[in-house]
Amino acid sequence: MIGLIFLSSMIIFLWFGLYFVQPADMAGSEQVVMVEDGMSLRQVATGLEETGIIKNRTFFLLWARLKGYGSRIKSGEYSLSPAMAPAKIFDLLTRGVIITHSITFPEGLTAEQMGETLEQNKNLNVKKSAFLSLVHDPAILKKYRISGASLEGYLYPDTYQFGRRQSPESIIDVMIGRFNEVILPFKERIGMSGMTLEQVLTLASIVERETGQADERPVIASVFLNRIKKNMRLDSDPTVIYGIENFNGNLTRDDLRKYTPYNTYVIKGLPAGPICNPGIESIRAVLYPSDTDYLYFVSKNDGSHYFSRSLEEHNRHVMAYQKKRAINP
Repeated sequence: MIGLIFLSSMIIFLWFGLYFVQPADMAGSEQVVMVEDGMSLRQVATGLEETGIIKNRTFFLLWARLKGYGSRIKSGEYSLSPAMAPAKIFDLLTRGVIITHSITFPEGLTAEQMGETLEQNKNLNVKKSAFLSLVHDPAILKKYRISGASLEGYLYPDTYQFGRRQSPESIIDVMIGRFNEVILPFKERIGMSGMTLEQVLTLASIVERETGQADERPVIASVFLNRIKKNMRLDSDPTVIYGIENFNGNLTRDDLRKYTPYNTYVIKGLPAGPICNPGIESIRAVLYPSDTDYLYFVSKNDGSHYFSRSLEEHNRHVMAYQKKRAINP
């Protein structure tokens, strides 16, 4: 009798084990499965059985509970198939191996532009307003030990992989984590620069918006640093624009005269904080500027600039540029 019970138990155990290594349908195709926040293990198993991804939800639930997997299943968007063994499905669900969607933030975007990029990506379901509310949230700033008024400058521009239901908090955490990773090798140099991290980022953000030419960045950084040393105003158009709410694309003389904490035609020194999120090359340019005595630069209208040591020389370049622009509007 005991032997019969033992044999029966072994058969059940082997059959139970076989269930978890044998796919429901080897010819089955992949399906997108959404595990919502707060879904119970039973709800997940029922959905998998109804779509034919698993054969028996009862065994699935029993195995999960025996293994303690019930509370470890992670929400998200999954690519699952009946051709996968239930054990493989468990592995994906408990490790959170979700479908991810690529999104790229180019260097020089503001936090607001990043929010727009997120909202426009239909694969992510992130609202710009929710993202920006966190960017300016004092509790979030305290969490990351950021002393400024927002996360502007600390949201590292890069290509990321995010899940469809990934929260704005999680997205910000990934971007700040990437920033900390990139800035770590420069910590010692920042300490030697005589500037705080926020000041370095602020100046780097101005350099980022002033030029798209990689070889010009250290030169432009040197111009601003030279002006700061001489107690001159930075006179940077991008800083003025950042301080204008709902800027319409037309920078006027009145704009240059109007006081804002970002108008470097009015205030001396750096603006109130970063005006965009700079890439590592602009940060590097501030920390390793060119050795120049330039104090001025003006655009050639082709992406590059004229650099000058004196106001007289600068004015000649401005006149030459304006004449050229009049001829070739």
